[in-house]
Amino acid sequence: MTSTPRLSRSGAAAVLVLAALVASALAAGVANGAGSSKSKSKPKIAYLSFAVANSYDAPMLAAAKAVAKSQGASVVVFDAANDPKKQLAQLKTAITSKQYDGIIVQPIFGPQLIPTINQAVKSGLKIVNIDQILGANPGTAAPPVKGLSGNVVFVQTDIGKKQGTLVNRACAALQANPCKVGYLYSVKVSSLDTAIRKGFDQVTKGHGIDVVSEGETFYNPANALKAAQTMLQAQPDLHVIVGADQGATGAQQALGGKKVTLIGYGGGGVGLKAVASGAWYGTVVQRPATEGKLGMQCVIKAVKTGKGCGGIDVLRGLPNGGVVTKANASKFKAEWPG
Repeated sequence: MTSTPRLSRSGAAAVLVLAALVASALAAGVANGAGSSKSKSKPKIAYLSFAVANSYDAPMLAAAKAVAKSQGASVVVFDAANDPKKQLAQLKTAITSKQYDGIIVQPIFGPQLIPTINQAVKSGLKIVNIDQILGANPGTAAPPVKGLSGNVVFVQTDIGKKQGTLVNRACAALQANPCKVGYLYSVKVSSLDTAIRKGFDQVTKGHGIDVVSEGETFYNPANALKAAQTMLQAQPDLHVIVGADQGATGAQQALGGKKVTLIGYGGGGVGLKAVASGAWYGTVVQRPATEGKLGMQCVIKAVKTGKGCGGIDVLRGLPNGGVVTKANASKFKAEWPG
């Protein structure tokens, strides 16, 4: 028979130390999610885009990637292509894969994502919401989920209120009462358009504003052209047409010399130029590049330090609250083409 070799005291101590190190590493893996980058200095971030091909998203994603590169983080992009069901599936995939230290979400329909995000936050994953409102309250930038590492957004009802204020002023300048308005939705059933219209109606109520015609553009100037043509045929004495910048762009093509006041929102390159020239009465700025930049800074900070950035309204502090007229257009810089 052969005897079983015995470890020396030093050898036994080394085994115990090794076992402790392995246990510690496994515990860290469970805390961080097995398969994640496990490196706070080089975090791996999932970026859930609503639609990569959208010209509004491009500068947002580019700014986010630039921050990630400067801070040693890597980014994997998930493109939902305007499909809310696809985005929910992508969120679940990003979480269950345990490959990521943080996730940036740009919601298409935020409320349906909340249960999944709640579970992820409770597990310790760092999640930041950008651009669209995640919860059910479109009137605040406050984080809608406890433990969310950041909420970098524009307040949706405020867009409608600011557009409504521009319409009130334009109609007063025209001395039109009632003032006949054509209203162009972008996507009428969306939570964003519902919130914008709510804010618009709150501000215009009691000011002699009469929305006599409505249309829908799907953020497409060609669709807006057709919708505006239909409006003008049915209501040839329209005073104002209001919508997103893409809607105002299409409506401008439909006027054919008619004097109808145009008001947009978006504040892209096309819109700012149109307002500065006097072709449009006004627009409301949006800041996609700023959202991408701050959102990525938030999630990397949360991964590295455990501290988030709370709620950030990206339009707060802008001149005139981001409301652009010919008088102040030179103060603004476009963050997307429009």
